[in-house]
Amino acid sequence: MGFRLPGKFTAKQGAEARNVPKGYLAVYVGEAQKKRFMVPISYLKSPSFQNLLIQTEEEFGFDHPMGGLTIPCTEEAFIDVTRSLNSL
Repeated sequence: MGFRLPGKFTAKQGAEARNVPKGYLAVYVGEAQKKRFMVPISYLKSPSFQNLLIQTEEEFGFDHPMGGLTIPCTEEAFIDVTRSLNSL
């Protein structure tokens, strides 16, 4: 038994979704050119990552143009946040 999410879903998105390892979340980051990153779901409870999610909600709401979670910050800023989380 399964369920389907409403909305557009292309074969390419489906292939990308299957390439996300268990325990991770795919996010798109960048200003002009978006880059895909795999983020451990443990980051979701971190205050610094939650701040990024708040920025995402303020900019996009629940309508993400890439079809996945798009975080509106520079790639460098995102890497700095994730680097600090990796060192914990």
